[in-house]
Amino acid sequence: MFNNDPNRTNQYGQSQPQGWDQPSAAPNTLSDGVRVGAASVPRQGFLTASFVWMFVGLLLSAGAGLFVMNNEQALQQVVNNWIILIIAELGLVLGLSFLITRLNPMVALGAFFVYALLNGLTLGVIVLAYMGTTAGVSGVVTAFLGASAIFAGAAIYGYATKRDLTSLGGILFMGLIGLIVVMIAQMFLFPGDAMINIAIGVVGVVLFTGLTAYHVQQLKAGAVEGINADSASVMGALVLYLAFVNLFLFLLRIFGSNR
Repeated sequence: MFNNDPNRTNQYGQSQPQGWDQPSAAPNTLSDGVRVGAASVPRQGFLTASFVWMFVGLLLSAGAGLFVMNNEQALQQVVNNWIILIIAELGLVLGLSFLITRLNPMVALGAFFVYALLNGLTLGVIVLAYMGTTAGVSGVVTAFLGASAIFAGAAIYGYATKRDLTSLGGILFMGLIGLIVVMIAQMFLFPGDAMINIAIGVVGVVLFTGLTAYHVQQLKAGAVEGINADSASVMGALVLYLAFVNLFLFLLRIFGSNR
């Protein structure tokens, strides 16, 4: 039997630390945060893994995009199957978003990589199209560098700020829904209007800058409910990947319409 005497010494004649024989704390979960005793600490590990998988996804997309841009047959196949690819990408994003709690983490990670690969194929066509306009190679490079700088700045802000950005999540999401509606309307009503293109691009950049900071803060705090650490990292990689890619695309829209 255990002796609960706090003054009991061990076999070396040393005093036992208070609470040495108490049961260990409940396992850490994302829904409760990480707890050490009664204190909650940030889950930087989830954020680090999210960034790692995000960068791997971006490398896959870049490789797929370069392949399409330099292979005429592959380019034609992507153009011919454009709608199928877009539907597949949407299906993977929605599937990961709604089924993440039921998916094995390795399956979820594989699905994310497949999405990044497919998205790279379509991005290759989009980038090639912008390179063939007045935007040119310089416009594409400027958009990429701008997206990288904005994403890095927003991520640093989200990580370092003491301000709680939770309340911004709903506002940014509603703004994103409104932007999508405007983009759809613009496709049918004002497809060639440069000023509307620029306005949409600016709003998109603002929204995804805010979403980047918001998601980084949420991941740092472990505020991803109901899923384990590995699945949380995959979900984090997906939202960060989408934020970066959309920043790039909206900047492309701005530079492509402003030349």
